[in-house]
Amino acid sequence: MSPTVVEPISSHSNTVLPSQESVVDCRNVVKEYFLHQQRITSLREWLLRACFRRPIPANPSFFSLMDFTVSVNKGECVALIGNNGSGKSTALRLMAGIYQPTSGTIKTCGRVGAVIELVAGFHLELTGAENVEIYAALMGLTRVQFAFRFQDIIEFSGLREYVNVPVKYYSSGMQARLAFSVAICVRPDILLLDEALAVGDHGFKEKCLDRLQNFRSQGGTMVIASHSFDMIRKLCSRAIWLEHGVIRMEGEVNEVLETYQMSGAS
Repeated sequence: MSPTVVEPISSHSNTVLPSQESVVDCRNVVKEYFLHQQRITSLREWLLRACFRRPIPANPSFFSLMDFTVSVNKGECVALIGNNGSGKSTALRLMAGIYQPTSGTIKTCGRVGAVIELVAGFHLELTGAENVEIYAALMGLTRVQFAFRFQDIIEFSGLREYVNVPVKYYSSGMQARLAFSVAICVRPDILLLDEALAVGDHGFKEKCLDRLQNFRSQGGTMVIASHSFDMIRKLCSRAIWLEHGVIRMEGEVNEVLETYQMSGAS
């Protein structure tokens, strides 16, 4: 599935943080998921279990993140690394406000843009242009701001001839182009990326990297979850290694990547 643009939850925006420089602040965050197995699907099943005194099974759970405490300063680019299932995507979804933590606090300061992979896609029945307009409105752009940035989004995506076609007819690569273009061209204060450049041709990836480097040089803040160490080294100054939902190491990007690779985890 292609990356998708995800709107931020308003309660995560414009929050006063403990430090003036910190724009993302996660404190003692825990995220627990419940596995809905052996669910009782009918009143008859419930009555039979009650009559024969059979226990009603509880839903098992697992922790995707445990005691996740991270602070990201304004203008910083931080990478989240780790094997699949380590909690990287969950951390980004929590920062974006898509998920709520089981416990702990998450605060962000400024407009949040996110390109998240493996989540529900665009509104597939709507056209590319309509999807862009909806996202811009959710990001708080005025009609004037949207009119000014719309052309930039479409030009960057390279999808001008398909802009009035329903997104359900787009290929995964085309959806990826539009998703990334919207997220970067609405000029968020904080950009969250989950393997955002995993889909797309080489030329578009290079164009995206150039735009991300420009975004960073202008003081934008990024948190990136990726398996691409080459991209991480180009963009990030700090890395956080997650393992089974726990921060195993945090520090200078090359040091963390080298330790991670030497451990055989990659």
